[in-house]
Amino acid sequence: MNVDGLIVVDKPAGMTSHDVVARIRRLARTRRVGHGGTLDPMATGVLIIGVNKATRLLTYVIGSGKSYTATIRLGQTTVTDDAEGEVTATVPAGGVTEEAIRAGLAAQTGEIEQVPSAVSAIKVNGQRAYKRVRDGEQVELAARRVTVSRLEVLAVRRPADGDFVDVDVDVTCSSGTYIRAIARDLGRTLGVGGHLTALRRTAVGDLTLAEASTLSELEERAPDVISLPIAAAARRAFPQREADAEETRVLSHGGPLPPVGIEGPYAVFGPTGEVLAIVSERDGRARAEIVLAPA
Repeated sequence: MNVDGLIVVDKPAGMTSHDVVARIRRLARTRRVGHGGTLDPMATGVLIIGVNKATRLLTYVIGSGKSYTATIRLGQTTVTDDAEGEVTATVPAGGVTEEAIRAGLAAQTGEIEQVPSAVSAIKVNGQRAYKRVRDGEQVELAARRVTVSRLEVLAVRRPADGDFVDVDVDVTCSSGTYIRAIARDLGRTLGVGGHLTALRRTAVGDLTLAEASTLSELEERAPDVISLPIAAAARRAFPQREADAEETRVLSHGGPLPPVGIEGPYAVFGPTGEVLAIVSERDGRARAEIVLAPA
């Protein structure tokens, strides 16, 4: 079975995104598989997998907004800004008030300059930052402009077994935002340090946990593992334009169409409902960024 489409996976803890891709290659019986936005091994939740031609849509998926639920532990700093890293400092956090926590998070809401976690996949002089940190280097990454559109406190908990504060949050943010960095920066603001102890991605764009499948569920229905066939995926992810037979012929050969004034990129569909291309309008023409149904 050779099907093009997206799979919405509920990634389990302890697996890398590449581990999930390897599993899907086996289940879908194809090598042409990729993922749309890395999740750390500790994290769980929505991981978008592209199969066959739909791997070409992943560039757009990666740029979509994301939503998460997470737990921030105040009172401990780690080298990775999450629970997988070695603890580097412990400061009693029992005196931190809920009001101070909410104010600290409010300061990280909206359009902000965020320094990514040093243990990240960002490349520094051609090498991943996390490898440099693990080799003992001090890594300083440049701040990036990101948007945190929602950062809601769900609960503030004070565990009886330590002088910590656990803060459960719900976050909606732009692509490129590090939830670990939100935890780190809240801890710095409050003077007690902080790191992430739990992270679950609940949505990528409008693809949510509600339509995600676990790997065991995908195993059961293999090789029929596609959540969204490529045409359905394109209809979910992009504005749409319908092409007539002549426009279909032109676009399938890589030729341009007349513009229609749609903010791009957008998906163009043929008379029988197949997705032909992802198109952007520029210089008075509608030109394909990627052709999905070549002649």
